[in-house]
Amino acid sequence: MEKAYLLLNHGPTVLISCAYGDERNVIAAGWCTVLDYTPARVLVILDKQGYSHQLIKKSGEFVMMLPSKAMAKLVLQVGACTGSAVDKFAAFDMPILPAKTVVAPLINGCLAFLECKLIDEPHNQDTYDLYIGEVTCAWADPRVFSNGRWHIKDESLRSIHYQAGGQFFAIGDSFQVEE
Repeated sequence: MEKAYLLLNHGPTVLISCAYGDERNVIAAGWCTVLDYTPARVLVILDKQGYSHQLIKKSGEFVMMLPSKAMAKLVLQVGACTGSAVDKFAAFDMPILPAKTVVAPLINGCLAFLECKLIDEPHNQDTYDLYIGEVTCAWADPRVFSNGRWHIKDESLRSIHYQAGGQFFAIGDSFQVEE
């Protein structure tokens, strides 16, 4: 039973960036999903004891980014240290881009970006570590996503899905079933 979560823990791994004042952080998160379509909302599980929790609560915003297979080492690196002790952006020489609707930085090279305003739900955040974001801006790399569909041909541009202990999966080939 203590490993039951691993049966469903192969959804896309994301990077979450946040910033408040001169402070900034980025973390890896494996527990995230779409919550609603209109307006677009997402949810992510983030440890309420973590540094990112503090920055997101103060700023009321965050960015959810979809890293590629080529970025898997970076995902492990940012997940292995705390942002309260080290500036991960500088330590791992991450190329950043400015966001359009939030202050948190974007990491260049990600496959997709969702800039989010926090929907403040203290009970959910404090009890379940569950954060809801309303998407204020979203876009994806046109090499892998266009016309509302993923079309990933380059192996290095596949999304990654973290299991545990350094084990990842990369998204596989797409296929279509006629109705």
